[in-house]
Amino acid sequence: MATSGTAPGLEGVVAASTQLSHVDGERGELVIAGYQVDELAEQATFEETTWLLWHGELPTPAQLEAFRADLGRARGLSAATIAVLRACAERRLGAMDALRMAAGTLSLESDEAVDIVARVPTIIASYWNLRRGQEPRPPRRDLDHAANFLYMLDGEAPDLERVRALETYLNTVVDHGLNASTFAARVIISTGSDLVSAIVGALGALKGPLHGGAPGPALEMVFEIGDAARAESILRKKIEAGEKLMGFGHRIYKVRDPRADVLARAAERLYTRAGDMSLYTLARAVETEALRLLELYKPGRRLQTNVEFYTALLLHGLGFDVDLFTPTFAMSRVSGWIAHALEQRRANRIIRPQSEYVGPRDRRWSARRSVL
Repeated sequence: MATSGTAPGLEGVVAASTQLSHVDGERGELVIAGYQVDELAEQATFEETTWLLWHGELPTPAQLEAFRADLGRARGLSAATIAVLRACAERRLGAMDALRMAAGTLSLESDEAVDIVARVPTIIASYWNLRRGQEPRPPRRDLDHAANFLYMLDGEAPDLERVRALETYLNTVVDHGLNASTFAARVIISTGSDLVSAIVGALGALKGPLHGGAPGPALEMVFEIGDAARAESILRKKIEAGEKLMGFGHRIYKVRDPRADVLARAAERLYTRAGDMSLYTLARAVETEALRLLELYKPGRRLQTNVEFYTALLLHGLGFDVDLFTPTFAMSRVSGWIAHALEQRRANRIIRPQSEYVGPRDRRWSARRSVL
């Protein structure tokens, strides 16, 4: 139970200074290393975004070429990592469980930032193929980060539009203030622990449905509605039954999540190129009706579209199953987690908040209990 001296969930408590990202929930603004999220996400490669977070500036052409080459060389997995993934596939575990367990094996070979970022997509894609009864595909050195991930999933060299859509998504969600998984990574690294441990801890935090599990249900709601003419009646029933409309509302943003706009544009381009706009059109109709009804039923709550709504639409358009949504998010966020770990190391003091004791104080040990 919270008292006047505590902040439940540490809400409003400033626990770190950072140059990595700034979230303004009142203005609907997300700044990543100085760039507005839409400007960075829609133009940068993921390699450029990762370099920016790790070094504070965009890479020169020579630095970018070398970084791409380093990532390409580091993508292979050890036999031990593959063995863990096979064991997970035999038990039909969820992709996030497999990623968390396999990520811990990366320290058998390396604890370097480049190696971790390079191998996480290989873990995800390898496990996905093993779950489907297929052998993992070897990664390709000649493809960029996003393109290689798409290739490993289905064995085909992806077209530029699919690569750009995925890259926009990865850039959009790479960092977002001191969220639960990022805070977990900083706490772990502040103890002097290693990068792999910090990443595994962050993955454990992300695996929780209150942090990383919303995109799938947002898409399921759109499919359940199926026809724009049914949106009002179904959404009304959900709201009146006390159900949460997935993809709407955010703990931080009191206006529209800026990442939703970036991903809405990316989804529109993707679906337009594919030649089938029906799902995108339905999603926009559902969004419009949901916002209208939320304002009607919950005036003043400011429940706006969040990133999960268009994440679901975009990743579905890329052909990803729902179980891949959160691991793909992690594939991006690992670069942000590492950036925070490196920043924490540069001016480290162990993160050790206090707790306020609110339990009983006047208990006495019973002599009779000692005899018993």
